[in-house]
Amino acid sequence: MRTPKAAWGTGIFLVWVPGAVAGGIPFWIAASGTGPQWQRNGASSTLGWMCIALGSAGLLDSFVRFVIDGRGTPAPIAPTEVLVVRGLYRWVRNPMYVAVLLVILGQALLFAAPLVLGYGGVVAIAVTSFVHWYEEPTLARRFGDQYTAYRAAVPGWWPKRPVDANRARAV
Repeated sequence: MRTPKAAWGTGIFLVWVPGAVAGGIPFWIAASGTGPQWQRNGASSTLGWMCIALGSAGLLDSFVRFVIDGRGTPAPIAPTEVLVVRGLYRWVRNPMYVAVLLVILGQALLFAAPLVLGYGGVVAIAVTSFVHWYEEPTLARRFGDQYTAYRAAVPGWWPKRPVDANRARAV
């Protein structure tokens, strides 16, 4: 896939899927009833904004990696041509999902909204199921031994010390 086409597809996917899952839906949940109640100061507000900022940065970095390194999009209908193993993918295999969950957690803290936290739990179950039942088998079929070695070297959900990019690329 050519880079401009991958960039457009990735941008559209970013707005529609993570934009809705991590942005629109949690905001709508927090706003139901009396409207979102912003926590203007305090530890939960600061931590909430930090989670949102870190998650957003991680999400954007991961999407850029799909376009540049993978020459494709995160959308299953236009997948990458190359297994992405650089950037945040050196620390964890699922940085996009971790980032989305971090943004949702940030909103739960920022709005002091237990329902948003519960929604985050539902999203966590959905994405771990999707990864287990669809994504990992699909990547194993598509990239074979390279994905098997990458999976053995890099944890799925909890980051650890980065794997040498050359080693991860060679696997």
